[in-house]
Amino acid sequence: MADGGPVIAEHLSPNRGARRNGLTPSLVVLHYTAMASAEAAVERLCDPRWEVSAHYLVARDGRITRMVPEAERAWHAGAGEWMGQDDINSRSIGIELDNDGVAPFSAPLMDALERLLADILSRHGIAPQGVIGHSDMAPGRKHDPGPRFDWVRLARQGLAGNTDAPAQNAEDGVADVDAFRRAVHAIGYTAQVPDEVLLEAVRLRFAPWRRGPLSRADFDLSHNL
Repeated sequence: MADGGPVIAEHLSPNRGARRNGLTPSLVVLHYTAMASAEAAVERLCDPRWEVSAHYLVARDGRITRMVPEAERAWHAGAGEWMGQDDINSRSIGIELDNDGVAPFSAPLMDALERLLADILSRHGIAPQGVIGHSDMAPGRKHDPGPRFDWVRLARQGLAGNTDAPAQNAEDGVADVDAFRRAVHAIGYTAQVPDEVLLEAVRLRFAPWRRGPLSRADFDLSHNL
């Protein structure tokens, strides 16, 4: 066990620095690599020309590579905010998942991710609600870990906020956009983005099958994190 859990390999990236303003991890941000292989992703995340990195990468076969020590700030989140707070890089641990954003996430990857998350949350005292997707804190700009990611599985293990979404045929009705904004603002979606972008981001996390205008069912989603 290293400082981030069951690490099988270590390939340190130069793309890192000190956490700012004395901040320590209170969030975990999940990403997908959208690359052909885990090896290609590690190479990219450790290349100073790209100026990106993450603390960990979980490969499709379950191998975990640590690239940035948890005490340091990885460059994975970029612009965005969560719960009204910016500089997510200084507040978080970033985990890249070896996935193209289209295919299902492999069973070995999910098993390894669960072990890694359980260790991180325990050591840092991070609540399950502190595990978020890149798309949650950067609506519209980012879409990872995408519609195929199994948030429900993590929630059942106490490794993410509740994502038991309402039935697809939930009754529609007149829905107030301002009320929806207030509801999802309260659970963390505080980035200032257009209404349609915010709705897309919330649905991506809780109900990626849903299309069409804002409905009553979308309000139920705000109670599931």
